[in-house]
Amino acid sequence: MQTESVTTPFGRRPAKLALVKRQLQTAETGSNRPVEKWKVFRDACEARERLGLQDRALTVLDALLTFYPESELNCDNGLVVFPSNAQLSVRAHGITGTTLRRHLAALVEAGLIQRRDSPNGKRYAHRDKGGDIEQAFGFDLSPLLARAAELASLAQEVAAERLQFRRAKEALTICRRDVRKLISAAMAEGADGDWEAIEDMYVGIVGRLPRNPVRHQVEAILDEMQLLRSEILNLLENQINCQNMDGNAVQNGWHIQNSKSESMNELEPRSDKEQGDAFEPEAAAAVVGQPLAKPDQMKPFPLSMVLKSCPQISDYGPGGAISHWRELMGAAVVVRSMLGVSPSAYQEACEVMGPENAAVAMAAILERAGHINSAGGYLRDLTRRARAGEFSLGPMIMSLLRASSGTDRRSA
Repeated sequence: MQTESVTTPFGRRPAKLALVKRQLQTAETGSNRPVEKWKVFRDACEARERLGLQDRALTVLDALLTFYPESELNCDNGLVVFPSNAQLSVRAHGITGTTLRRHLAALVEAGLIQRRDSPNGKRYAHRDKGGDIEQAFGFDLSPLLARAAELASLAQEVAAERLQFRRAKEALTICRRDVRKLISAAMAEGADGDWEAIEDMYVGIVGRLPRNPVRHQVEAILDEMQLLRSEILNLLENQINCQNMDGNAVQNGWHIQNSKSESMNELEPRSDKEQGDAFEPEAAAAVVGQPLAKPDQMKPFPLSMVLKSCPQISDYGPGGAISHWRELMGAAVVVRSMLGVSPSAYQEACEVMGPENAAVAMAAILERAGHINSAGGYLRDLTRRARAGEFSLGPMIMSLLRASSGTDRRSA
């Protein structure tokens, strides 16, 4: 144990075990390899937030380094600097004494410097006859030398995270611009689709972005915005393709053809009124314009969008509310039992669609339960279509959103 490396502060400042621990760690990890002092300082500046330091503390550290005569930190030359508070204040751009002492304490707490206090608390040095320093009392810069590699690694992490954050904000800005202008163009040119509901979705996504967001918040909003942009482009692309294939097929709406000759009685409503309100995947796909996706392309929708399109599922969550995907999947199991869907049918849907998408499908079936004769048969049919790449949740969610927004406007 290097007991000579441990010192206690002068005066009323208490000695803490954390301080002793840092001093011992510095002595154990001390490096004999010189390090360029301004490179270490730049790394400390880059990792400022990780170290819990303010800008003024770094100004004080800069001033301390100017009192070290060499350009490289080297333990052979001694790493203790001993300027007075007045000298430090001048080199720290006139910082007041109270502020100076506070930021010196912050640097010690962050483990970038150590105190080497004299018996009377003054900062000075003993010199030999040749003028060389034998012993100095002041601030020890050896923690900077010992932590040089750590500070460099922290600086690289911070720089990489800042770059990723900047790229995410740039992508979100472009995506927001695309969505906003595509909606405006579609509304101005009278494209088919419930563009008011889509615009409400856009406004809702933007409204959840805080004034000063962090990276994970920007990335979450970006995922939702990209999904909305994809839905809009699919809607417009499908409409253009339909117009190109058969211009006569468009009268007051899109011409919908069902090429399947066989019908499933257990999935079809009995009355004409029910047929008009039934929730058919092909019809929803044609109305929304979403091309049917492959099973491996079925990505979970944002939970907020699912709950907005399928509000009834929230009643079966804990406390009558759903806040994350695990609660939604638990509520879907309750709904499955209530609607008489067999465990095997739901298990098959989870295997084909994924557990999140299977829960979304159950939430959508609950919304249309009054128009579906057999929830189990309906879910098996959706699973079969998903396995064949003929079914996507996008049309289902968008259709329910249109129905929900229409109900809200009529009630208003």
